[in-house]
Amino acid sequence: MKTPTSAQRPYQEVGEMLRNMITQKQYAVGQRLPPERELAALLDVTRTLVREALIMLELEGLIEVRRGAGIYVIHDTPPHPASSQKASNDAGPFEMLQARQLLESNIAEFAALQATREDIMKMRQALELEEKELASGAVNQSENGDRNFHLAIAEATHNSMLVELFKQSWQWREDNVMWSQLHRHLINNDYRKQWLDDHKKILATLVKKDARAAKQAMWEHLENVKQRLLEFSDVDDIDFDGYLFESWPLYVTRNPN
Repeated sequence: MKTPTSAQRPYQEVGEMLRNMITQKQYAVGQRLPPERELAALLDVTRTLVREALIMLELEGLIEVRRGAGIYVIHDTPPHPASSQKASNDAGPFEMLQARQLLESNIAEFAALQATREDIMKMRQALELEEKELASGAVNQSENGDRNFHLAIAEATHNSMLVELFKQSWQWREDNVMWSQLHRHLINNDYRKQWLDDHKKILATLVKKDARAAKQAMWEHLENVKQRLLEFSDVDDIDFDGYLFESWPLYVTRNPN
């Protein structure tokens, strides 16, 4: 991969290289692109960067990701230029997930020591709403219960700065077109059931005021979210590797030297 010479993010650099391949007719309209694994090897980058770059090109209208069939070129010039995305919110979805994992696992750890009875009640109410939304059966139903649960944990720290950091990270997710595009590929509610179970495990640790377990449970929940989202484009590839995104380890062993 070339050395970045601008303020572009790594996935945007990869997207530019793939875009050039298409516009320079290396891949024609109607042609299937190589699998992510081959593109990553060709460009000498991780498959996570390729995946985010492909989402960007899909938003531009250059390619179409067809579940179970592959990635196809549908235009050789971008009908929807990438500049339509807000410059202040151009983080890739997995970059945002990494930040959330770092932020919210520590928030959960602290909240376990600070939470009051009223805080726990708010979390339970959020889970009840989440269950109702899930029971509705709609694939694209509201995620108010999900948001309220994570917000209640942040509020349980009783630290207004941490609450605002959480709100900002969630708003970035809501405003990010790449995140929305990624979610579009999730075609059933099975993943929401797993995430609801994760939330119940998190709540159990908070009720017990077990800070270490709360941090672990939140970290694992967001790891599950990441793994589910990683699946959408390559689930039929026998060489699929869902662990290329580097999650920051929960506990880092420092080298004494």
